[in-house]
Amino acid sequence: MFDEPSSYLDVKQRLSAARIIRSLLRPDGYVIVVEHDLSVLDYLSDYICVLYGQPAIYGVVTLPHSVREGINIFLDGHIPTENLRFREESLTFRIAEGTEEYLIEKSRAFQYPSMEKTLGNFKLSIESGGFSDSEIIVMMGENGTGKTTFCRLLAGALKPDGDEKVPEMKISMKPQTITPKFEGTVRQLFFKKIKAAFLSPQFQTDVVKPLKLDDFIDQEVKNLSGGELQRVAIVLALGMPADIYLIDEPSAYLDSEQRIIVSRVIKRFIMHAKKTAFIVEHDFIMATYLADRVIVFDGEPGIDAHANEPESLLTGCNSFLKNLDVTFRRDPTNFRPRINKLNSQLDQEQKLGGNYFFLEDVEKSS
Repeated sequence: MFDEPSSYLDVKQRLSAARIIRSLLRPDGYVIVVEHDLSVLDYLSDYICVLYGQPAIYGVVTLPHSVREGINIFLDGHIPTENLRFREESLTFRIAEGTEEYLIEKSRAFQYPSMEKTLGNFKLSIESGGFSDSEIIVMMGENGTGKTTFCRLLAGALKPDGDEKVPEMKISMKPQTITPKFEGTVRQLFFKKIKAAFLSPQFQTDVVKPLKLDDFIDQEVKNLSGGELQRVAIVLALGMPADIYLIDEPSAYLDSEQRIIVSRVIKRFIMHAKKTAFIVEHDFIMATYLADRVIVFDGEPGIDAHANEPESLLTGCNSFLKNLDVTFRRDPTNFRPRINKLNSQLDQEQKLGGNYFFLEDVEKSS
């Protein structure tokens, strides 16, 4: 039995872990996995049981379904065999669905220079790039290729080698690891750190309410679970006035449903507030849902890495997945990216055509 094997792993490591877990299959045994990364779940499973209910009160386990059917039942929030709805709304993955709702006028543009940073034996070289407001840029790459270093260079917490200068910008950063040092309740923490935002009705509607913080707003911060802390950290980061929001691994500790809600919250906030976000994310479905553009990090982890300039979601994901030797198609029902089983017919066809990532669902394009 494996409980959340993908936590802390990058995409490449997640797929390796999935292959290793599948290699444990025996005719006389079972392998049971709890997993919140839907693309890993898809890659890993033969059957899926959906669990629903009221968190911390009761839970129900469905009968096993086929992989596609199980994940789609979970996303739809409805079990057709029982004619039972366990969530009011269904969750879909239209790429950049958030941006169509807003007429975006991009008024500000930032540029950063090409730069290098050496930290001990590790060297990161960054190609110059630019970004504008109302834009989310997702950083994709293996662990140890310098994504957090890049965030810290942008934030001014690290200085690049030589005399290159990063333009001065107001930065709010949600770090990768969250340590609860604050003595007091969540409400007291928000009043101390982000009082203006917390009292704003728009921020309450866009950020606080959807993340369901009311459930634990009067609990002591140091007694919160990992998922609760993560949601508090996201609210704190978005509540700080800034030009740029650097958000490191927002999906960690969250279940699949919370991941989708957090993605929507971040997207809506960035569009409404006309800001820019740089996000490091290893849950591939969440990354593609969030990204307007992507920066692909490649090279040798921990030794010599390289950050490409920002590029479109399609070309960025294509080159990133090509490095991983993995292909994705799209589910025609809810548009979520679905990972192809290695060397399956679709996997081989897409690789031959150089299409590692599909923006359109396969039915239309074929």
